[in-house]
Amino acid sequence: MTAIAFVVFDGFQSLALAAMSVFEYANFSAGQTLYDVRVLSEDGRNLRASGGLSVGTEAFDERVFDTVIVAGGDAILQAAPPAVLDYVRHSLNTARRTASICSGAFVLAQAGVLDGRRATTHWAYARDLQARFPAIKVEEDRIFVIDGAVWTSAGMTAGLDLALAMIEKDHGAELARSVAQKLVMYHRRAGGQSQHSALLELEPKSDRIQTVLGYAREHLSEALSVEQLADVARLSPRQFSRAFRAETGQSPAKAIEHLRLEAARQLLERGRLTLDQIAAETGFTDRRRMREAFLRAFGQPPQVIRRNARAETMA
Repeated sequence: MTAIAFVVFDGFQSLALAAMSVFEYANFSAGQTLYDVRVLSEDGRNLRASGGLSVGTEAFDERVFDTVIVAGGDAILQAAPPAVLDYVRHSLNTARRTASICSGAFVLAQAGVLDGRRATTHWAYARDLQARFPAIKVEEDRIFVIDGAVWTSAGMTAGLDLALAMIEKDHGAELARSVAQKLVMYHRRAGGQSQHSALLELEPKSDRIQTVLGYAREHLSEALSVEQLADVARLSPRQFSRAFRAETGQSPAKAIEHLRLEAARQLLERGRLTLDQIAAETGFTDRRRMREAFLRAFGQPPQVIRRNARAETMA
């Protein structure tokens, strides 16, 4: 049985504890207790989360946990309690994995755990983390990062992806998929996936343009000309192009390229298809065009992104 400790403090973000449900459902799916999950704090009292939820905790002691996960919250951005920092430093020597969710990375950073390591946090805090702790290599557009025994995740919901990745590492992809299905989640996002969704960034205001983007996402292998998309919107090509740019701030061609890049990157990180297959499935036509688009968007060719994703999976 794997013992897991969630470390919290006054004013922690209660959504960080949502990741506990991932381990709970792993037990349920396996039909046995694979994980024993506890919530720990400095003195074991009831703590009030930032949203007002009161949570019972157990005090730090000499128990050894396989995995220690530090919650996030604005309360620790500047200075985490000394006892929490000491506990995190100690866990690096005793636990198999030490992890953080969202701004919990600031606790790991203050404890010196992230020095010389790659790490991530919520995109809104990433540059502050890098500026204050220059010894860390902050990868600000990652869902989660694994560097040896230290795991860090982005915003609070990325903690669910982190927990699913831990389950997949411990017990295989089939159990992780079963847990994701029971939680009505998309099977865990790869760590290298962007924190930003192309559709969310476009923020279309009308149902007409939202319908077009949904259609495009389902038909990325097709050419998706302006005429084709305009027909879906039931507008003339000129009316459609004007309406699309007014709502999204982008041309249809640029927006479709972003959707193709997002889909191609996800397929790369899953590692099942060849580069030629991915290029065809996402509408880039061939791997050369896909490579050029990746270099423009990410500064790296597809092969490097796939290699990094594989290295993270093997960590």
